[in-house]
Amino acid sequence: MPRSTSGWDGGKEVGGRKRHVMVDSLGLLLVVMVTAASVQDRDAAGPVSARIRARFRRIQLVRADGGYAGRLVIWAAEKLQPTLEIVKRSDDASGFVVLRDVGSWRGR
Repeated sequence: MPRSTSGWDGGKEVGGRKRHVMVDSLGLLLVVMVTAASVQDRDAAGPVSARIRARFRRIQLVRADGGYAGRLVIWAAEKLQPTLEIVKRSDDASGFVVLRDVGSWRGR
Protein backbone atom coordinates (compact mmCIF):
# COMPACT_ATOMS: atom_id res chain seq x y z
CA MET A 1 0.00 0.00 0.00
CA PRO A 2 1.32 3.46 -0.78
CA ARG A 3 2.12 5.35 2.42
CA SER A 4 0.20 8.46 1.35
CA THR A 5 -3.10 6.60 1.21
CA SER A 6 -2.77 4.31 4.21
CA GLY A 7 -2.46 4.96 7.91
CA TRP A 8 -3.10 3.63 11.41
CA ASP A 9 -6.37 4.04 13.32
CA GLY A 10 -5.26 3.96 16.95
CA GLY A 11 -8.82 3.70 18.28
CA LYS A 12 -9.65 0.56 16.35
CA GLU A 13 -6.03 -0.58 16.20
CA VAL A 14 -6.12 -1.29 12.46
CA GLY A 15 -4.06 -0.04 9.58
CA GLY A 16 -4.98 0.72 6.00
CA ARG A 17 -7.77 2.85 4.63
CA LYS A 18 -11.19 4.02 5.77
CA ARG A 19 -14.23 4.26 3.56
CA HIS A 20 -16.55 7.12 4.47
CA VAL A 21 -19.99 6.55 2.97
CA MET A 22 -23.32 8.34 2.92
CA VAL A 23 -26.47 6.48 1.99
CA ASP A 24 -30.12 7.36 1.52
CA SER A 25 -33.03 6.01 3.56
CA LEU A 26 -33.03 2.80 1.51
CA GLY A 27 -29.32 2.25 2.05
CA LEU A 28 -28.44 3.22 -1.52
CA LEU A 29 -24.98 4.70 -1.89
CA LEU A 30 -24.81 8.47 -2.44
CA VAL A 31 -21.14 9.33 -1.81
CA VAL A 32 -17.95 7.42 -1.00
CA MET A 33 -14.62 8.89 0.05
CA VAL A 34 -11.55 6.79 0.85
CA THR A 35 -8.93 8.13 3.24
CA ALA A 36 -6.01 6.82 5.25
CA ALA A 37 -7.14 5.02 8.40
CA SER A 38 -5.49 7.76 10.46
CA VAL A 39 -8.06 10.36 9.29
CA GLN A 40 -10.68 10.93 12.00
CA ASP A 41 -14.29 10.32 10.98
CA ARG A 42 -15.39 13.85 11.87
CA ASP A 43 -12.50 15.33 9.84
CA ALA A 44 -13.62 13.45 6.73
CA ALA A 45 -17.28 14.32 7.31
CA GLY A 46 -16.83 17.91 6.11
CA PRO A 47 -15.60 17.03 2.60
CA VAL A 48 -18.08 14.16 2.31
CA SER A 49 -20.96 16.42 3.39
CA ALA A 50 -19.90 19.12 0.94
CA ARG A 51 -19.99 16.56 -1.89
CA ILE A 52 -23.46 15.47 -0.84
CA ARG A 53 -24.66 19.08 -0.71
CA ALA A 54 -23.30 19.81 -4.19
CA ARG A 55 -25.04 16.77 -5.71
CA PHE A 56 -28.25 16.50 -3.70
CA ARG A 57 -29.52 20.00 -2.88
CA ARG A 58 -32.86 18.86 -1.49
CA ILE A 59 -31.56 16.83 1.44
CA GLN A 60 -33.01 18.24 4.65
CA LEU A 61 -31.90 15.82 7.37
CA VAL A 62 -28.65 13.97 7.93
CA ARG A 63 -28.32 11.38 10.68
CA ALA A 64 -24.91 10.36 11.97
CA ASP A 65 -23.60 8.27 14.84
CA GLY A 66 -22.01 9.66 17.99
CA GLY A 67 -18.54 9.70 16.43
CA TYR A 68 -19.58 12.81 14.51
CA ALA A 69 -20.78 14.86 17.50
CA GLY A 70 -19.19 18.20 18.32
CA ARG A 71 -18.23 21.05 16.04
CA LEU A 72 -19.46 19.19 12.95
CA VAL A 73 -23.07 19.86 13.99
CA ILE A 74 -22.44 23.62 14.11
CA TRP A 75 -20.44 23.56 10.85
CA ALA A 76 -23.21 21.67 9.04
CA ALA A 77 -25.87 24.11 10.24
CA GLU A 78 -23.82 27.12 9.09
CA LYS A 79 -22.39 25.82 5.82
CA LEU A 80 -24.61 23.05 4.50
CA GLN A 81 -28.06 23.94 5.80
CA PRO A 82 -29.45 20.43 6.38
CA THR A 83 -30.16 19.47 9.96
CA LEU A 84 -27.49 17.14 11.34
CA GLU A 85 -28.95 14.81 13.96
CA ILE A 86 -26.58 12.75 16.09
CA VAL A 87 -28.06 9.36 16.94
CA LYS A 88 -26.42 7.91 20.03
CA ARG A 89 -26.41 4.28 21.01
CA SER A 90 -27.42 3.20 24.49
CA ASP A 91 -24.70 2.76 27.10
CA ASP A 92 -25.51 -0.93 27.56
CA ALA A 93 -25.15 -1.83 23.85
CA SER A 94 -22.09 -3.75 22.69
CA GLY A 95 -20.91 -4.66 19.20
CA PHE A 96 -22.81 -3.62 16.09
CA VAL A 97 -26.25 -2.19 16.81
CA VAL A 98 -28.73 -0.65 14.36
CA LEU A 99 -29.36 2.80 15.77
CA ARG A 100 -32.55 3.67 13.89
CA ASP A 101 -34.93 1.68 11.75
CA VAL A 102 -35.39 4.69 9.46
CA GLY A 103 -32.73 5.63 6.94
CA SER A 104 -29.80 7.97 7.24
CA TRP A 105 -31.17 10.66 4.88
CA ARG A 106 -34.46 12.37 4.25
CA GLY A 107 -34.97 14.63 1.25
CA ARG A 108 -37.96 16.41 -0.19
